[in-house]
Amino acid sequence: MSVDSPHIANRFRGFLPVVIDVETGGFNAKTDALLEIAAVIIDMDEDGFVKPGTAVHQHVAPFEGANIEKSALEFTGIDPYHPFRQAVNEVTALTEIFQPVRQAIKSNDCKRAILVGHNAFFDHDFLKAAVDRTGIKRDPFHPFSCFDTATLAGLAVGQTVLAKACEAAGISFDQREAHSALYDTQKTAELFCFIVNRWKNLGGLDGMSLSEDD
Repeated sequence: MSVDSPHIANRFRGFLPVVIDVETGGFNAKTDALLEIAAVIIDMDEDGFVKPGTAVHQHVAPFEGANIEKSALEFTGIDPYHPFRQAVNEVTALTEIFQPVRQAIKSNDCKRAILVGHNAFFDHDFLKAAVDRTGIKRDPFHPFSCFDTATLAGLAVGQTVLAKACEAAGISFDQREAHSALYDTQKTAELFCFIVNRWKNLGGLDGMSLSEDD
């Protein structure tokens, strides 16, 4: 990449967007099991357009004492104790997710990752709760800021449900694959990139001067 090429660190104030989706045993991040987690790192090409990059995914074994709601399993179709899941503990899962994120932060000259999610507060809360439980010290994600594609899609295409927003954006979406962390993360990444790139095509930040304090 040339010195004058667009750089993702400049586009988002030094933050690297990383799409995260989790599947869980309920809605309470403090008490309910984290069952799947997936991440897609966002890349930028030489023309300044963003695109989905590296994807990582882990099946997670419920932490000791975790609550798992029957209704949540019926919704996701996950059997937490199925041997073919090859689930790992939370420490291993987060370590495997965070490693490529840290590498991407460094290679892109970014200062931190920023979580992108569909209804991002949910994924953010479960990620932070798992970090607290495991005592992992080097969490690469911003502690409270995130990008929410439900909000962005409501603005850009008039839809807030992921499947409907993807449809409105011309992104294929298979309902049979939905509620898999990896699939939802990939589709959320495509949607995020569609919205950011559409904004760029409409003029984006051209002509705008943003200071570090804005």
